[in-house]
Amino acid sequence: MFYVPAILIGRMVRIAVRLVRPGGGSALPGLVLSKIAPGLLVKTMASFPDGLVVVTGSAGKSTTTKMLVAIARAHGKNVFTNPSTANIAQGFYSSIIERSNIFGKIQGDVAILEMDEGHAAEITKKISPRQVTLLNVLEDQLDRFVDPAVVREKLLMVAAKAKSALVLNADDQNILLIDKEMDSKPVSWFGVKSSLISNTEHGLGNAPTYLAELSRPLVQTEVIEQSPKKTTVRVLDEDVSFALPNRGIHFALDAAAAIESARRYLGENFIPELAARTLEELPPVFARGEITTVNGVDVEFILVQNPMSFQLNLDNLPPDQEQVMVAIGRDVHDPSWLWTVDMKNMPAIDIVTGFNYAEMALRLAYDEIPVGEVVPELEDALAKFFGLPAPKSGRRTVIFSADAMRRTRRALGFVDPEAVER
Repeated sequence: MFYVPAILIGRMVRIAVRLVRPGGGSALPGLVLSKIAPGLLVKTMASFPDGLVVVTGSAGKSTTTKMLVAIARAHGKNVFTNPSTANIAQGFYSSIIERSNIFGKIQGDVAILEMDEGHAAEITKKISPRQVTLLNVLEDQLDRFVDPAVVREKLLMVAAKAKSALVLNADDQNILLIDKEMDSKPVSWFGVKSSLISNTEHGLGNAPTYLAELSRPLVQTEVIEQSPKKTTVRVLDEDVSFALPNRGIHFALDAAAAIESARRYLGENFIPELAARTLEELPPVFARGEITTVNGVDVEFILVQNPMSFQLNLDNLPPDQEQVMVAIGRDVHDPSWLWTVDMKNMPAIDIVTGFNYAEMALRLAYDEIPVGEVVPELEDALAKFFGLPAPKSGRRTVIFSADAMRRTRRALGFVDPEAVER
């Protein structure tokens, strides 16, 4: 009974927020609940028979977690997760408000959560996870992580809290350094065949360590073939193939991470063919290569959050782009990192917008990339962009940062993060 008033207050806040902002309500209710019932998160996470599985790293958390959750559910597991990709503590409290009964109890076998790399260390001080998956360490925005070593230190703290298993990226030297600090932790590895990485211009985009290179460990799950139509992964001695909804080798790496994470969690009950079928049918996480229809025209949404996510998405952008809008929002506190992205694959831009419209327009002008119009207000820009005559071929593309992504989705009425089709 202790948590009943707190849960009810959280739900009332959630309803109030959504009345004002449809599709909102994923942060404030959780913040309120965390203040009035701070012990609820630990109590809830401790209630799952199979414990807590954590996915964290610089990039790929949302995609890997969605894949892992889908595979676990396909194997019959009842999974609690954070589908809105709210991956900090208040987001988890918000998920509890949405999924629990009034006593804070959630029915389920396991909690599989993506956790922000900057917050996971603090959260796992209170909740020791059964299993931890570490994806990568990338160069990030300087105001967020001044040095990749800071991320590495935080991920080391999370890895140290794993009770049963660590699932690590064999192709990131930062992750190999973390493994060196682990004592008697059961570790398994995922990765991408070296020839596939060397055939790309920027590889997987991992941050350099400026240290002597460590040897690649024996990999249990590895991407051995990758193309826009088929990804083949070797799981121990068995090969499985499937199509992914996203372009690029970095998404294939996410699939390998999800498969190895599922294999470790499910143990002898894991079925590689079932995992492959599940990924074949799985839509993307919203805004991660999501394709939908607006005003009767197909549009692809591409989220860019740091220099390398921008770079890898540009590297894999199809060459026949006809209508493109770029929106860089308030979340980019230090837009200087835009200058570290090689823009040579950027097509002509119809509209530049967002809080940092001027910085983005200047960056494009420096590389002489044509810009049709600069529209400071995002809502005005959306109206103009989606009011353009339909493209003669192909689809529209919106490239945006996280803040602009959230505002765009609200403006277009996409309020359900799970309502994404393949």
